[in-house]
Amino acid sequence: MNIGFDAKRAFLNTSGLGNYARTLIKSLNQYYPENHYTLYTTRQSEGDFQKLISTQKNISIQEPQSFIDKKLRSRWRTYGISELLEEQHIDVYHGLSNELPFNINRFKGKKIVSTHDLIFLRFPKLYPYIDRKIYNKKFRHACDVSDTIVAISEETKRDIEKYYFIPESKIKVIYQSCDESYYQELSNEHIAQVVIKHQLPEKYLLYVGTIEERKNLLTIVKALKKIKDIPLVVVGTKKSYYQKVKEYIIANKLQNRVIFLKNVENSELPVIYRKAQLFIFPSLFEGFGIPIIEALTSKTPVITSKGGCFPEAAGPDSIYIDPANENELAEQINFLLNSESKRIHIANKGFDFAQKFHPKNVSDQLMKLYKS
Repeated sequence: MNIGFDAKRAFLNTSGLGNYARTLIKSLNQYYPENHYTLYTTRQSEGDFQKLISTQKNISIQEPQSFIDKKLRSRWRTYGISELLEEQHIDVYHGLSNELPFNINRFKGKKIVSTHDLIFLRFPKLYPYIDRKIYNKKFRHACDVSDTIVAISEETKRDIEKYYFIPESKIKVIYQSCDESYYQELSNEHIAQVVIKHQLPEKYLLYVGTIEERKNLLTIVKALKKIKDIPLVVVGTKKSYYQKVKEYIIANKLQNRVIFLKNVENSELPVIYRKAQLFIFPSLFEGFGIPIIEALTSKTPVITSKGGCFPEAAGPDSIYIDPANENELAEQINFLLNSESKRIHIANKGFDFAQKFHPKNVSDQLMKLYKS
């Protein structure tokens, strides 16, 4: 089978959508190497993913070739890919990040789109007007013209039905996974190198995610005032919301207790998760939440938000709080820090729950869909 992917995010996005695409492509290639995979991207970028796939004989990378397409790369992604799909005898084309080309109906093979969330419709004030218009046009079109929509959670499936009036029969829930490295043993040498490089404290709380308003880092920082001694380690791309968080830290003299890590490589994240006492993720809304899975597979207890998709990702044994209530968060953090037995119980139960998201399980579900 020849399978094509919109792989722009896999090459150019370092966070959520990029992680989803990279993990999916790598796991399909690992567990189903008999297929040929073509990755369509406006450009490549150097990194571990590019190095890995460049060694795989059954993976091809397709970039714009003509002078015009190289000058108008976004247009090529929106219109030019469809013609190549027929020429290259692609059987299935999978848009991994909410989009399909606007002329995808020219392609006679199977058309699939992964829809991650419709947050811009739920929380429009978090997005500029023009961004909302663009997202809505692209997402709605992809849902309408696809043969199947892959929703990454039941929560996202419900939103697709609600906002776009898509019949339930057209939507298939297939959860995300995280990189296979989270399920593997780590060498003592690698652990020591990461600890030294980032000067990790002996004990710390952990937050991983983009530093933006929706992710709600400020609630954790506020809770720190009611928690003694232990610092907070933060890993994530900084957006404008970072300045608001930084101002609060300075005003409340928490500079020595909030550590923003820099230049963190993906291969280092499993160590950072495993060394943490607790993982805190009080996001207001997510389509799913890959960092939760990364924490669970690292046997790090998770505290996250009530409602939404969070119980789907974190399972029945994680701790749930009101994301706007720093007092409740502080209370739960203090409780777990003072109860090693409870932390161990939550960590073990969370690890068992996370096996359902193993890349092999997700790959099996996707391949079954491709062949259906």
